[in-house]
Formats: sequence, structure tokens, C-alpha cells
Amino acid sequence: MKINSIQLITTTAIMMALIIILGIFPGIPVGFLPVPIILQNFGIMLAGELLGPKRGSLAVILFLVLVALGFPFLSGGNGGLASFVGPTGGALLSWLVPPLMIGSVLKLSWWKVSWWREWLVLLLFGVLWINLCEVIWLATLFHFGIIKALLAEMVFLPGDILKASLSVMVARRLRKILPHQFSM
Repeated sequence: MKINSIQLITTTAIMMALIIILGIFPGIPVGFLPVPIILQNFGIMLAGELLGPKRGSLAVILFLVLVALGFPFLSGGNGGLASFVGPTGGALLSWLVPPLMIGSVLKLSWWKVSWWREWLVLLLFGVLWINLCEVIWLATLFHFGIIKALLAEMVFLPGDILKASLSVMVARRLRKILPHQFSM
């Protein structure tokens, strides 16, 4: 059964709405870093898992465009172009890549055979990519120094690994109960 265009548009809009909803929850401040712990990374990874590279990327791009236009969709009710040049800019710009990479790798059916392979894809192209971009952003634009930025970024790893695990569980369950809506 082919998915019709209305279903494609609807599932993409629902994913964008989920990313927006995850921004309602306030970030957890990390005293020594200007970047809080947030839930929206979960939605970014889930977009690539459920929608594939094209629609997952589209959902994230549309979300980021709305944020750039000033909609308060980031954690804590933030938005606007200033978000892209501030301390959180590294994470926001890094969000463009995970849905594309996660969706592309998971299109290869043998990656979806086991949960741990899917989880490894999320760790590599979700967690590690976003954290590495944040390290580079803080080290270069905010003069943290690469070692200090790497050490500071370790605070995010346990939560990000948990978000990747949750994303795999949710995606696998949704693909099982709604296979036609979430086929890549």
C-alpha cells in the first residue's frame, strides 16, 4: 500500500509538532555551561528514525525556520535568530544532519534487524554528532578551549544516551503498530 501525500504531510507536521512540544519543557541548567540539558534532541533523532532522511530533515528544517522567525519553540520559550549565534547555536545547527544520516542508514533494511544496531546509528549520528558540534561551537566561538569544552560536554552524554535509547524503543513500537504511516 502506497502512502498518500496527505499522510506524508501529516506525519511530517506531527513530527515537527512533537519537537515543538518537547521544547515546552524547560531546560535543566548546567551551572558551568551556558547550554541547558533539553529534550528536543529526542525529537530530532526520532524524526530520522520514523520519517526517513527527506521527511525527517524537512520536519527539522521547518522547525528551525520557525525558530529563526522568532517563534518561542526552543526549550524555555526561546526563539529568534539570536538563538543561532548564542551558546546553543552549535546544537541548533547540528540538528540539520542527524535526521538525514539516521534516516539514510536505517533505509538499509539490515540495520533495523536488531534494536542495538539502530541504537548504534543514533549514538553515532545523533548523540556523538550533536555533542561534537557543540564542543566545536563552544571551543571556537566562545573560546572555551577544546579540552575544557570536551570535558564540559560529558555532562550531556548520559541523558543523550538515554534519549537515544528511548527514541529506538518508541520508533520500533510505532513502526510495528503503524507500519504504513512510518515507512521510509
